[in-house]
Amino acid sequence: MFWKGVLFDLDGTLLDTLADLSDAMNRVLGQMGVPTHSTEEYRSLVGNGALMLVRRALPQDPRDDALVHSCLDAFLQEYGRNSIVRTRPYEGIPEMLDALTERGFLLAILSNKPHEITKRCVSELLSQWTFDAVIGQREDVPLKPDPTAALRISKQLQVAPAEFVYLGDSGVDMETARAAGMFPVGVLWGFRSQAELLKAGARVLIREPAELLDILEQWRRM
Repeated sequence: MFWKGVLFDLDGTLLDTLADLSDAMNRVLGQMGVPTHSTEEYRSLVGNGALMLVRRALPQDPRDDALVHSCLDAFLQEYGRNSIVRTRPYEGIPEMLDALTERGFLLAILSNKPHEITKRCVSELLSQWTFDAVIGQREDVPLKPDPTAALRISKQLQVAPAEFVYLGDSGVDMETARAAGMFPVGVLWGFRSQAELLKAGARVLIREPAELLDILEQWRRM
């Protein structure tokens, strides 16, 4: 099998964004006078877009659409101002991206994070590498696990879906990869569990970024 591209999730895969996400959401919850959550709890709250994060973070009762959207607006403003305070690439990510670039792979990013914040995180923290496509949450593209955006990237880069490895840390990512016909690789340094990744269809699990190069080489010889 010969792959030409690697499609990455962003949060929990390339960048450790959990602290900034939890801090921003907790500030909004605190301002509204409702309970906050520990940073660790946010591992299971994030991953399906900002609206779902807000729905999960707010108390179940009382909660109505007006409250949800008011909280969403406040979160987007707060996180937009503070999305790169403690966020950093995971250890080993720079070396992995260097190696993939040297080997001529096309690189792309698909995130459920709002598009403008996604682009800013990439431009400020991953500017050393060329990503041939970067897509975040936009009104014209369904959120993952819908495969529309992944397939759009495939078409844009003129690389067949089957020639993409999809690297992500959540069940949502693995489901997206399978729906798009890409090869799902789950990472164990991110936000979600090994059990979730396997249940969602991960073909391979890796514990550190350097292992991706080994996987690519092993499957290339098969």
